[in-house]
Amino acid sequence: MKAQYFERHGDVDALHYGEIATPEPPPGWALLRVGAASLNYLDVFTLRGMPGIKVPFPMVTGGDCAGEIVAINGDGAGFAPGRRVLVTPAFIDDKTGHFEMLGETRPGALADYVTARIEQLIPIPDAVSDAEAASLPVAYGTAYRMLVTRGRIKAGETILILGASGGVGTACVLLAKLFGLKVIAAAGSEEKCQRLLDLGADEAYDYSEEPVDAFSRRTTGSLFRGGGFDVVVNFTGGETWAQSLRAVKRGGRLLTCGATAGYDPKTDLRFIFTAEMDIRGSTGFTSDDIAACLDLVAEGRLKPVIDQELPLSRAHQGVAMLRDRKVFGKIVVVPDA
Repeated sequence: MKAQYFERHGDVDALHYGEIATPEPPPGWALLRVGAASLNYLDVFTLRGMPGIKVPFPMVTGGDCAGEIVAINGDGAGFAPGRRVLVTPAFIDDKTGHFEMLGETRPGALADYVTARIEQLIPIPDAVSDAEAASLPVAYGTAYRMLVTRGRIKAGETILILGASGGVGTACVLLAKLFGLKVIAAAGSEEKCQRLLDLGADEAYDYSEEPVDAFSRRTTGSLFRGGGFDVVVNFTGGETWAQSLRAVKRGGRLLTCGATAGYDPKTDLRFIFTAEMDIRGSTGFTSDDIAACLDLVAEGRLKPVIDQELPLSRAHQGVAMLRDRKVFGKIVVVPDA
């Protein structure tokens, strides 16, 4: 089969498009023909190599996958060949605690075929396309868990979303609006801010022009005068982390699910205890989080933001765009014609 794979860690030039062996599904697994995959920053990090995570070579990246069942080894538990399914990328063995991630610790979806455990499969409703479904797991599942499952967002609250132009960011904007919040979306350019307004954000601001804490004070006032936001979303870390602490109102919440700009930023304990804020971490997603997003798409209440679709042979270009942060929403990879 054709695939985008790498045999050493490095930059995008380490990716190769070529022939590799079609995987065989072990007992309790299914073989899927990939209908669509979508890219995430995780693909960039896996390609570069992450401390503590051993990647077996050759590795096919790509964690988000929608496809059609071709074959099942053993009991299909209600699934059968021909069924369109979405794959839950992460899997934890309840007995051993062993963790697996599609496209990170085992071969992923930037290929013609991929294998997955039967319990990782979620049926795709007829009203949802492969491209829409493939956009959901890592970005929308993560955003849903962070905002809804863990963050307990409520209608009428005001939320500030940093990094709002990427996959998780645009998902946060759409979900927060869907749940009735006032959304202030922050991005790193005037063009991205305008696109976020077009997407439905109530306000947008360019944080390359003004620090987060300064923006908060200017628009809402200081902490001791009732200023700040009910909810602040920061999944970048880095230099904006301490600034974000100063933008949370008294009794508010700071939500995080990542650290794309740095995992060990400076902090300021004074604001944490003075504001009596909650800092809530959220790791990834569950099948229930992904299924909830699928239902919202099927009902026409949620439409994933897709920047563009690329054929599998050009998927490396999409990885480069992610690396350079030249993406608004999701990049979807589909089979070559």
